[in-house]
Amino acid sequence: LSLLGFPSCATQIIYGAVNQSVTLYTSGSVLIKEIMWKKGKDKVIQWDEEDSHVKAYPPFIDRVHLDLISGNLTIFNLTLSDEDWYEVDSLSITNTKFFLRVIEPLPSPTLNCSATPEKDIVVSCMVPESYSRYRKLVNYSWNCFSAQCQNRSNSSEVIIGREADLSQEIQCIISDPLSRQTSSLRLATCVQ
Repeated sequence: LSLLGFPSCATQIIYGAVNQSVTLYTSGSVLIKEIMWKKGKDKVIQWDEEDSHVKAYPPFIDRVHLDLISGNLTIFNLTLSDEDWYEVDSLSITNTKFFLRVIEPLPSPTLNCSATPEKDIVVSCMVPESYSRYRKLVNYSWNCFSAQCQNRSNSSEVIIGREADLSQEIQCIISDPLSRQTSSLRLATCVQ
């Protein structure tokens, strides 16, 4: 398998959230004498032992930290434009590539319900349309009160049997690799 042309054994997909920080960890465990991190073809930060000066490049000035012992790179205050391939270049560290995916915080899901002609209740869990980036990373799960809750794995809908206790609440949980959000609904609001 490959991801955008790089062999999968040499790449890692790392997730970071907008306005948060993320650390890209190297596989280095030897003394580093020089190191450079690149985003695509552009320099992010570099250091060498001879001039002992760490130099960050725009737009990363004041937003990155280089650990001079491990070679790890931390990026602060992530923006969507930080998403890209990152590569460490050092004689001390095996050539490692990362793909940084920057995702927006998950919004709270919206629950809607309706009754079927058979009097079952269908509850839908919806992510707002404004959340369009990486929708495919969103997973759905449900907290239901009884065995009458029938849902498929990772489905945005659940069917509640007509004999259900309408005083109960149902919860929809959406999650991505970094966060989760929950919304709940009292079943009595679904019937007239």
